[in-house]
Amino acid sequence: AKAPDVLLCDEPTGALDYRTGIKVLEVLRQVNKELGTTLVLITHNAAIAEIADRVVRMRSGRILETIRNASPKAPEAIEW
Repeated sequence: AKAPDVLLCDEPTGALDYRTGIKVLEVLRQVNKELGTTLVLITHNAAIAEIADRVVRMRSGRILETIRNASPKAPEAIEW
């Protein structure tokens, strides 16, 4: 539990204000970088995709597209 290989995050910023949401995303990014944990972040907030290395867009249980993000932004650089 302390160092999982994969961390599933379902709407981790869904009920949070902007500042708290950014803090949560910063912690998740730190876990990814420092522990090498793969993060799967599910969200309806399209702006959060800007921090991801890879984005998979889905509709009705089907993959619409998969995008590689060559230049992910830092959480504090996104706005929603």
